[in-house]
Amino acid sequence: MNIIIAGCGKVGVTLAEQLRAENHEITMVDIDAERLEHTMSQLDIQVISGNTISNRTLKEAGIENADLFIAVTDQDEINLLSCLVARKTAGCPTIARVRNPEYNQEIGLFKDDIGLAMVINPELATAMEMARLIQIPSAIEIDSFAKNKVNLIKFVVPEQSVLNHMKISESPQKVGENVLFCVVERNKQVIIPGGNFVLQKDDTVSAVVPLHKMSAFFSRCGIHTKTIHNVMIAGGGTISYYLASLLTKMKVSVKIIEKDYGRCQHLSELLPGAMIIQGDATDRQLLLEEGVKKTDAFVSLTGIDEENILLSLYGNKATQGKIITKLNRISFDEVIEDIPLGSIVYPKHITAESILRYVRSRQNSIGSNVESLYRMANGQVEALEFIVKEHSGITDIPLQKLNLIDNLLICCIIRNGSLITPSGRDVLKTKDTVIIVTTHLGLNCLQEIVRQ
Repeated sequence: MNIIIAGCGKVGVTLAEQLRAENHEITMVDIDAERLEHTMSQLDIQVISGNTISNRTLKEAGIENADLFIAVTDQDEINLLSCLVARKTAGCPTIARVRNPEYNQEIGLFKDDIGLAMVINPELATAMEMARLIQIPSAIEIDSFAKNKVNLIKFVVPEQSVLNHMKISESPQKVGENVLFCVVERNKQVIIPGGNFVLQKDDTVSAVVPLHKMSAFFSRCGIHTKTIHNVMIAGGGTISYYLASLLTKMKVSVKIIEKDYGRCQHLSELLPGAMIIQGDATDRQLLLEEGVKKTDAFVSLTGIDEENILLSLYGNKATQGKIITKLNRISFDEVIEDIPLGSIVYPKHITAESILRYVRSRQNSIGSNVESLYRMANGQVEALEFIVKEHSGITDIPLQKLNLIDNLLICCIIRNGSLITPSGRDVLKTKDTVIIVTTHLGLNCLQEIVRQ
């Protein structure tokens, strides 16, 4: 596809990098020529310096031949207006990044008028992911499928757990049915495990678990789960607002520490159910006074990655509670993963996953659609959700007779609302929801899971 991206910030560059890796033609537009030049030197893309709300700039970027226009600048108004100009000029589908909570509430009123195919709010999506982590604190990472009916949860195997030295084929007897172990990360290696694979302590494991069986699963695994009643948030930005809104609705006590007095006043008006503290979250004495040692969860949400890392390291020492760290810019994965930062959330990756899902669904809608997409294990694995349509060519055939590609696992089938943990005798049927995990990146449709 020929894709134009407006905005050369963190989100735009991440998008360009991942879309280019899937062999799409990318043109990036931004008013900052120096930043564009730097990006062009890193990625094999075209760049145009100019204002994205200018019809002339968009024509120079090739909008008339574009298959998709994505506006992810740091200003909502520019994103919305750019999409409107692109739609009027060329009629191509458009995607806008909209962060302002007020716009987010009203976006439905003018989405169709502007012609938006999709609206992405990285801050709200990030907050929703953090809220899920707080609901299930034993998980490092949670990816939801089939409208939250199924979760792919990531956790570390403790030494005293029944999982230590357990063969995968023994899991139904030891931890219950409808649980499937999909990915194991061990000594920097990523493994799609078979039935004979044996788990070990300190393995990082991703497993498909139905939501209603989550508590029983962790209990059988010997992993202690503590319900979170109170949360301390460092930083009072937009993500903090969204997260606090979600948590107060869940009857969780929320305390936000924010340096800026004006922002504190604004948050107090928006969040009457939360406690807003004016102060520097990096002040150790202030954290102690506000009860960091007794908090059930500590979330680092300042605008500076280095601050978030230091705060989470301190939180990990000061409390036994859940630690969540937001990172935007720092991407030294091989270093970060060895630091005790709890659950790490990257807003730019959440945005990229949402847009990649849309792009893939447009590429192939004959036999299946990509409904959900998550990158796992530092981008080495993808978990995808498909809806099986007619004429897919792989329905009503026992899975054991399908010549599936290597390093791919069919994790779950959902049929008429019921969850099926697939065996070799099961078949796929039209309208099924299918969840797969694979190290083959870039699958667009279900037909690609079978060797041609």
